[in-house]
Amino acid sequence: MLCSYKLWVQASYPPHLTVLNQNSNIPIPKTKTQFQRKSLDGRFDDIDDDADGSGLRKFALPSHVKSITSTSNPFVKHCLKLKSSSSYRHSHASALVVGTTPIREIYRYKESSQEKTVIDCLLLLENAEIPEGLDTHSCHVVRVGSMVMKKLSGVQSAESIEAIALMRFPTSFLNLTVDQNKSDSQSWFPSTHRILVLDGIQDGIFLLPGCCDPFNEKALRASRGASFQLPIVSGSWYHLQTLKDTFNMKMLAGHPDIDGKLKKPFSLSQEFVHSVAHVPSCLVLGSEGRGLSEKSQLKCELVSIPMTGKFESLNVSVAGGIFLFMLQPKN
Repeated sequence: MLCSYKLWVQASYPPHLTVLNQNSNIPIPKTKTQFQRKSLDGRFDDIDDDADGSGLRKFALPSHVKSITSTSNPFVKHCLKLKSSSSYRHSHASALVVGTTPIREIYRYKESSQEKTVIDCLLLLENAEIPEGLDTHSCHVVRVGSMVMKKLSGVQSAESIEAIALMRFPTSFLNLTVDQNKSDSQSWFPSTHRILVLDGIQDGIFLLPGCCDPFNEKALRASRGASFQLPIVSGSWYHLQTLKDTFNMKMLAGHPDIDGKLKKPFSLSQEFVHSVAHVPSCLVLGSEGRGLSEKSQLKCELVSIPMTGKFESLNVSVAGGIFLFMLQPKN
């Protein structure tokens, strides 16, 4: 079963995480905060202003702007760059969420958890109503034409998408490769009962180098906005080793039972599940193409999913689902 590395951990977390808005794959140097100001000729000018000391870049759409009809508008270009560039997205600590359903789900989750959802701007198709549940949320609402909506959403029929939200990264996102002050692993997650760690590709997620940006367009659409709902920590093997040592975790890795391997994998049996039921655990799944890295194979106890026939691997999402279900404490 060759899959994308994912790790699972158990621990207890502190109440708050500081927002780190950087991508683990692409080191982004801290820059001065930049605000966009509309000049006399109608263009937006950058203004350096690092008053908040965040080191993040900000693009502020003037409050008097209520509609955008041109795809050449600077704000539209800004949004398009947020969609296409991970480094740009992380330097602004913002992501574009396309579609009423994920926007509403993110907002409802934040409300239920009493956490503030920051929607910097809600782009609505002309004549479309504000999505139910968001009509009381105070944010900058801008009406856009069908051509603008089509360009930003990436779909051919603009009528199928009525809303796009420009959202700030959640405070539950932390990048350890950038924030050197968050070295205390006990503050990374609110709970470490089960942490999913992705390497090279429920209480939280740990991203190792080479992982997909959790705030890119496809990830947000596939996860239905889960990136805004789960604590996510991005770091290196050094940080993961620190987490393991702090909570004395068992390192497990999904791997097919193939003859000739140096280490014989354990079978994901009910007996095995019972043996680790009360042990803080990390589950690592390797990428579908390359499988587990050598480091994962050396540091982890290999576990295979019993299969009939001669098939040797499973799709990573299928394999991950089986592992996550079986390793739940109740199982």
